[in-house]
Amino acid sequence: MKTWSILGLFTTLGLVAFAAEIKINIQDLPPAVQRAMKAQTNGATILGASKEREDGRMTYEVETRVNNKGRDLTFAEDGTLLEVEQEVNLDSIPPRAKDAIQRRIGDGIIKKVESVTRGSHVSYEAQFTRNGKNMEVAVNADGSPHKGD
Repeated sequence: MKTWSILGLFTTLGLVAFAAEIKINIQDLPPAVQRAMKAQTNGATILGASKEREDGRMTYEVETRVNNKGRDLTFAEDGTLLEVEQEVNLDSIPPRAKDAIQRRIGDGIIKKVESVTRGSHVSYEAQFTRNGKNMEVAVNADGSPHKGD
């Protein structure tokens, strides 16, 4: 019985590790992703890259900084841009999204706010601390809770 439990634990840990983000060199990105990255990062500082299997397909994330703000790009293996996470100021997002975030945060302290664009859909995420705990809230432009990911 112990053997099966230990084997199950290692199998579970292996699956979790497999699903995790793996840091890679920019030069190791697929050629199509490298071309798309160059087109999307004009004027940006490239900080690093990683790959991750999501929903059965390999995706590639490129971390950048533009005007001293984080901007992460996620690409499919064929170079298709899937998602852009852009660090923004809370005051720059739609009022209903801002109000919803502020209500959820309460007396917490905001660490970072990002716009997240997937196709034509834009949502907003705020990372904050409250009572010593790191937390995150995600809302749509209309202030409704963002469901996804």
